Amino acid sequence: MITYKDMFNLSGKTALVTGALGILGRNFCRGLAEVGANVVIVDLEEAKAEEFAIELSEQYEVQAIGVGCDVSQSDQVSRMVQRTVSMFGEINILHNNAASKSSDLERFLAPLEDYTIETWREVMSVNLDGFFLVAKEVGKQMRKQGKGGSIIQTASIYGAMGPDHRIYEGSFYMGKPISSPAVYSASKGGVIALTKYLATYWADIGIRVNSLTPGGVESGQNEEFSRRYSARIPLGRMASEHDMVGALLYLASDASTYVTGQNIMVDGGLSAW
Repeated sequence: MITYKDMFNLSGKTALVTGALGILGRNFCRGLAEVGANVVIVDLEEAKAEEFAIELSEQYEVQAIGVGCDVSQSDQVSRMVQRTVSMFGEINILHNNAASKSSDLERFLAPLEDYTIETWREVMSVNLDGFFLVAKEVGKQMRKQGKGGSIIQTASIYGAMGPDHRIYEGSFYMGKPISSPAVYSASKGGVIALTKYLATYWADIGIRVNSLTPGGVESGQNEEFSRRYSARIPLGRMASEHDMVGALLYLASDASTYVTGQNIMVDGGLSAW
């Protein structure tokens, strides 16, 4: 008999999460660990990733390791996957979650007319190229294992619809005026397209690929931005850092075994207007 509760149990599974030390990334890792998965915490700073791995292991009694990796570098991605397999034997779940705002926030937020191709390429190298490199290597490993798997890729509401630029008037992030640059929309729209391609490409070997699209998450914006953004949302608020985790666990688990190629919008209803 099918036990629906057990469909969400990830005990014995290995989940690899990139961008694992971000606001959302840490909560994604906690959610996966809480339902039993062993977690590979991948981020740029290995020491901090290892520190978080110890925290997860102690709190949830699962195995966790921290791995430093720049996902825009193919050689580092290959080594990261090899380390994971040498530790756990296989990879069952990939959460492609790493994203970049470039090394210079002001250049990242520059007006379209002043945007440099160098910043565009720097962001794309992580937000899209990195997703391709990690998915390619993990998909190759999943094919060898012959057990299928689940790949979830973090997109964005602005990869599926255009931003309302009016909400950025008088808005600040970390004390700086904010906007939503074209490179962010283009990279996240690319993630959604890549997801659909990979879903059909690997469907015959049981690898499911879906994207998870968050709406605006409270993460240091000023009150004016929060007010303007919330006014555009049917549920009347921005997302909290916890609101995405349930959707991730659904897509990672056997509860979604007939779901692939989908873009799950967790946006408070914004896209329903």
